[in-house]
Amino acid sequence: MAAPSRLGPPGRAVARALAVVTCVAGAACGNTGTPAAGSGGTAGAGGNGGAGGAGADPDPVLTGDARAALAALRYDDGAPAPADPSNRVADDPAARAFGQRLFFDRSFSGRLLEGDNDGSAATLGTRGEAGRISCAGCHLPESGFVDTRSPQRQVSLGAQWTLRRTPTLLEVAFAPLYNWDGRRDAIWNQALGVMESNREFNSSRLFVAQQIFRAHRAEYEAIFGALPPLDDTARFPALTPDTTGCVEVSTTKGSKFTCRGLPGDGADYDGMAPGDQTLVTTVAVNAAKAIAAYVRQLRCGPGRFDRWVDGDQTALSRAEQRGAAIFVGRGGCVACHGGPRLTDGQFHNVGLSPAVVAVAIQDTDDHGAAKGVADALADPLSTAGAFGDGDRGALPPTVGPALEGAFRTPTLRCSSQHPSFMHTGQMSGLDQVVSFFDRGGDRVGGYPGTSEIAPLGLNELERADLVAFMGALDGPGPAAALRVAP
Repeated sequence: MAAPSRLGPPGRAVARALAVVTCVAGAACGNTGTPAAGSGGTAGAGGNGGAGGAGADPDPVLTGDARAALAALRYDDGAPAPADPSNRVADDPAARAFGQRLFFDRSFSGRLLEGDNDGSAATLGTRGEAGRISCAGCHLPESGFVDTRSPQRQVSLGAQWTLRRTPTLLEVAFAPLYNWDGRRDAIWNQALGVMESNREFNSSRLFVAQQIFRAHRAEYEAIFGALPPLDDTARFPALTPDTTGCVEVSTTKGSKFTCRGLPGDGADYDGMAPGDQTLVTTVAVNAAKAIAAYVRQLRCGPGRFDRWVDGDQTALSRAEQRGAAIFVGRGGCVACHGGPRLTDGQFHNVGLSPAVVAVAIQDTDDHGAAKGVADALADPLSTAGAFGDGDRGALPPTVGPALEGAFRTPTLRCSSQHPSFMHTGQMSGLDQVVSFFDRGGDRVGGYPGTSEIAPLGLNELERADLVAFMGALDGPGPAAALRVAP
């Protein structure tokens, strides 16, 4: 496999590690049936830290306090997504339908840059091809809106390799900030960021706006009003899938990217009048707001754990019940994975030293939210800026030291079948994740900042029970009609 191309300053190491916090999982949805055969008995003894013998299956011990803590985790399937003041069409049915169409539309993307794009089933096409990437290319609806396609199934291969694992889109309407590092403060500016990333869509807002004009004019105008004359090439330089976005060029000082159609290109976009730049950005932002309206509907739904909380004592196996007790007890998982979505939506440093993933990718210089939130605060596309319909108020006023090396706590809902875990994607199973947190993370000095976690002292059975419990958090996922192109 060829070494991945670099994004940003040439020479930066290319591997990033995504921290999940305390008892993390990643999974597709659909495991809502009965407990798995044999899941009641692993090895060891549960609840007291002692070692158990092979085949031991002790009774679950759930105190009144533990049951109350678990009841607080019940999925609130009737709760609407929080209002998004930054997006006036967030809950508009027409915008939702339009956004769903755009989510599956590959025509907004530019050329594939990475040589590992060899046309095989694990890739989206062959290097040099354009128009091959949609949101659904890395957020696969049939896999719980995570990436089960890319080679190695760790980080994603779009136009280039990404540096972090693709997170699920389920329950994102409830998140305060987006990306693993809080780089975006709304779903819509996150979506536009993906389109302009030369690791992902490798496109530009100018091309996105022109493609809306060419292919989706009537539907756009019915929701947002009249489009500017984007076919006027004297004002809006024409781009194609082959000319939008970035290309990597070699110089005497190393490789760099030259781009077209986005701010800082020194070409098509920068050469437009300021008023026309605003018109182009508004169209691209509105398209992204429609995508956000669709994505806000994506939910995990209740699982077997929630049936158990409601009184169905057969919904969880003995092992899963023991794991539930550890989750709210000795494991301390609810400190970060609390509430109905099993996430606090905050950023934590768990002391993860990034490993090599996808054969050649390792970023040992990922500062997480310390950089991401700082960039979001300075972003002209933040919800406090001119393109937001109102400020969501999710960003902190400043970046504190606790954000150094910290990453967003993922939801554990619909996560147990994910192909990889942690923000780097470097762990292939929940057993590895639980063992990582049980030992208190990696050695000091192998990651930026200060870790928040400490060893748990769990035994083999307790670790296995925690893994079993997280399998009971999977729900049915979104309705079938939301998982396909309209």
